[in-house]
Amino acid sequence: MKVHVLRLHPKQDLKEELVKFTKENNILAGFILTCVGSLMKATLRMADEDETKNFEENMEIVSLVGTLSQDGVHLHISLSNKEGNTIGGHLKEGCLIYTTAEIVIGELEELIFSREFDKQTWFKELMVSKK
Repeated sequence: MKVHVLRLHPKQDLKEELVKFTKENNILAGFILTCVGSLMKATLRMADEDETKNFEENMEIVSLVGTLSQDGVHLHISLSNKEGNTIGGHLKEGCLIYTTAEIVIGELEELIFSREFDKQTWFKELMVSKK
């Protein structure tokens, strides 16, 4: 396994930067090992919903999980606000870094992740193949 580390800065878009980093580093089968940081704005798609919800407050990133590939990423995030209340959902564009995001990414060098449309779920789902 290969490991990548990146740090994001204030006002960068979390999802856009992860997609960009994945492309620039030709990560074919990546996954999030850990992420700590904070957001000033979050855009999430909630479970079993088509619409997104926007949150405009400073929140801590308490979890970020998902897979990274050249033809798409699938990421879920959990955030906590100043009262300690936690929300989570599918990470969308529009999640802006507040102070920082320190991200460690694992890459399985012997595999290739791809995303293909699944007629049963109506989403592009993970496919795994060997190099």
